[in-house]
Order: sequence, then structure tokens, then C-alpha cells
Amino acid sequence: MSVSTELPLLFEQAHILCYRTFDIAEEIDLERARKALSEDSRRLKLSRENSQYIQLPNPPVAYELGRKALAMRGGPVTVDATARLFDHGAASIILRVPVTPGTTWERLTDVADELYDSQALEDLARELVEGVRRTIATAVQGPHLWDQSESYTVIFAERIQGNPTAEELFQRADIARLLLGEVGTLDLAPREREAVTQVRFSYTVNDLVVVDWNSAFVYEPSGSRDIPDLLEIANAQLLEFRYYDERLDKHIARIHDEVQARKRGWLTLFRSPYRDLARETLGTLVDLNEFVERVENSLKIIGDFYLAKVYEGAVRRMRIPAWQGSVTRKQQLLAQTYGLLKGEVDIDRSHILEVMIVALIILEIVLAFGRVFQH
Repeated sequence: MSVSTELPLLFEQAHILCYRTFDIAEEIDLERARKALSEDSRRLKLSRENSQYIQLPNPPVAYELGRKALAMRGGPVTVDATARLFDHGAASIILRVPVTPGTTWERLTDVADELYDSQALEDLARELVEGVRRTIATAVQGPHLWDQSESYTVIFAERIQGNPTAEELFQRADIARLLLGEVGTLDLAPREREAVTQVRFSYTVNDLVVVDWNSAFVYEPSGSRDIPDLLEIANAQLLEFRYYDERLDKHIARIHDEVQARKRGWLTLFRSPYRDLARETLGTLVDLNEFVERVENSLKIIGDFYLAKVYEGAVRRMRIPAWQGSVTRKQQLLAQTYGLLKGEVDIDRSHILEVMIVALIILEIVLAFGRVFQH
């Protein structure tokens, strides 16, 4: 059924998925976590045709947190809360905000704008993730809560009045303004509008996905949640690369400070001042290699089909390759630094051996003179 241009774009069935993703551990044992959770916990499984070509070697675990009250300008709204756990240490809080049937595009833009920067939503998500941390405490290694998080919002529409096609919806609806939460009266510049909506996909004439760097619009009459799930996985990967990028920055800065602060003295003849630092740097490199492997293996693509294209488009739009490249460069720098530190340790060790050899020679001379004098 084709939409009439006279009909307004009213949402008949839709909701807004608000993701807040936190780094809570170095690693999460998902099977142990499942045992600590409620019986309705479940592993992520994609359902669309050809989804078998996207492999999730260790699928994240999700469980329901119940209904919560979210404070909004128009009064409190009841939202469904879900937690999803990833083996690489991330925990995602998903708040499902209902969209009242009959909501206009302009009204939805107002709601989205409020949710993008909602402090009440941030506070609720942090409160919920603290509860998650307590619940799965026995299943985590290296527990912590990074002070930063990643946010992402998906406007998910299943039915729009008149059942517009993807092309009709894209032409008529101001998707760029919705994704930006731009509620002003001024029109967006054409280049800005194109920049926001350039990453878009359609599998049939009746569905549409538009991915921006911190929000997405998904028009999916089938109701499949596969695309929001893939966007969540990409968001969690982004968080992890940002976390380790900061961790590497701190470690490299600390190496510089400690090398500058350490002074050589006679005690360094017996113990290198860089031995502990070199050992710690090696440990960081080993942890980092394991982390990169876990994150990169959290999703594997086999084949060039629709879901793979959406995921790869989201990865580019979220600038994940740039963060991954930054981590890789700092990883290489840290490896070079470890090589220099190890070189210093080896030099100090050779100095110790030289001192011992000289000491033994002197001892032999003294003993020889002693025997001569005795005779």
C-alpha cells in the first residue's frame, strides 16, 4: 500500500532504545554470570535470513531488569530496562522508551532531543549498572567502573501511518533533524543533512536504516531487533577501544615519569631500577593482546550481505577504526618502550656479572698473595 502525500507521518507503533554502555571489568565469564542471574537470561541470537553468516563466538548475555520510572519534562515515563553483558568487560543498560501511538515526527524529535542529553537517564543507567555489578561479582575478573561511558539511541519504528516505502519516508521525513535532536526553526544546510544521513540501507522497499555516529533511525515493519543489536555490539566495541586507549596513555605517561624520577646509584649495581617497570610493561602488553583479540572476535562476518553491510557502515560511522588504529599505534610504542627497558635491564645485568668477575679476580689475587706470605 502506498502512502498518500496528504497523510501526516504519524507513528502507530514505535519505541526509542536508549543504550548506556559501561566498562565494568577486564573480563566477564558469561556462563558464570548466567548462573548468577535470573532464569530469563538469554544469549543474543540474530534471527534474520542469512544471519548465520554473522558469527558471535561468545554471544553476550541479556536479562530483564524490570520496569523503571524515568523522569521527563512531561512527567515520569515507565520504561523497560534490560542489561546486556559482553565477555570483554562491557555492560550495556538498555532503556526502552515507548512512543505514544499517533505521535508526530516533530513531537518525536522533541522527545529524542530530551533523551539524547537526559541526566535523569544517565543517573538511572548508572544506578542499574551498579546493581548489575553486585549481581555478577563472582563472574568478573578485574572489576572496576570506568568513569566514562558510551551512549547510543535507536529510534525504532515498526508501523507508520500509511505504510510509507523507504524512499517515500526518506524523501518526506526530516530524518537528519530527528537524529540530531534539532528542534530549532532554522533549516539544516544540505551538506549537513547529507552528512547525517549518508550511511543508510534498505533491504526491501519497505524498510530503512539510517546510522549516525550516536543515533540511528530504524524503520522495520517486521519488528526484528537484529539491527539495533548489531549497533549495540559496535557501540560496546567503541567503548572498549576508548577505555584501552586511555589506559595506554596513562601507562606510557607513567613510564616516562618513573624513568625520569629514577636515579642511578651504587645500589643499581645489584638491582636494575627498570626491572619491575619492564615486567609490568610486558604484563600490560600481554593483557592488551588478549583484549584486542576478544573485542575483534566478539563478532565475525562471513559474507557480504545486508546485516554485514549495516554493521560495517555503523563501525565506520562511529569511527571505530580510528580508535582501533590509535590503540594499535600505542601498543607498538609500548612494545618499543619495553624493548628499551629490557635492554637497560640486560645492560645492568651484564654490569653485575662484570663486577662479580672483577671481584672474583681480586679475591683470587688476595688469596694468592696470602699463600705467598704464609710461605
